[in-house]
Amino acid sequence: MEVMGDNYAKIVQGNLKRLYESFPEDLERTLPAERNKDSFLFHAFGEKCELRPGGIFLSHIQQTGVIGILISLYALHTRPEPTILAPLKAFKDFPNSMPYAGAFVTHTQQILVPHVERIEKTKDQIMANLSGRKAPAGVEGDFSFIVYPLPKIALGYIFYEADDEFSASVTCLYSNNALSFLPIDALADVGEYTSRKILDLIH
Repeated sequence: MEVMGDNYAKIVQGNLKRLYESFPEDLERTLPAERNKDSFLFHAFGEKCELRPGGIFLSHIQQTGVIGILISLYALHTRPEPTILAPLKAFKDFPNSMPYAGAFVTHTQQILVPHVERIEKTKDQIMANLSGRKAPAGVEGDFSFIVYPLPKIALGYIFYEADDEFSASVTCLYSNNALSFLPIDALADVGEYTSRKILDLIH
C-alpha cells in the first residue's frame, strides 16, 4: 500500500508540474478560486482547498492520495464554461462510461443505501458542508439534494426510503456538462469520494 501511496503522490506532483509549466493565465476564473500569488483557494470535497506548486492541501493537510489526484486533474481539465446543472445526467449516459459503470453503482450509490434514514435526518448539514442546495423541481424521490464536491461539478442525490414493498435505494446524477471539467474515470471517482464524505458527515 505504501508503494501505491508513493505512486499517487507522484501523480499529484506530476499533474501540478504540468499545470504550472503551461500555466493558464485565467486559472483563477476557470476553477474558480481566490488567487494568492501562485496559490489558489477554493472549496473541494467539503473542505477549504489550497492548490499550489508544492502540493494540494485540504484544511492544511496535504493530499497525496486519490483526492489529491482528482483535484489536480480538475485544475488541469476544467474549462471557462459555467456549470450546466440541468437536465441532470446519469453516469452511464456519459460517453465511454461503461468500463466504470459497475463500480460506480457499487461505490457511489449502494454504499449509501443502508444509511438513507440517517442521511435524511442530516441532509441540511450535508448540504451546508458540500456547498449544496435543494434539488431542482422535477427531481423525484422521497428526498433529494444537490452537492458540489468541486466548484463546477454538481452531483444530484435522489433517495427512496424503504417501505413495505420496496427496499431503500439511492441514485446519483451529475450536472449535465460535468465531463467538460474532468475525464470520465475521474468523474466516477468523484462520485465515490463524495459518497464517502457523506458517510463521514453522518457518523
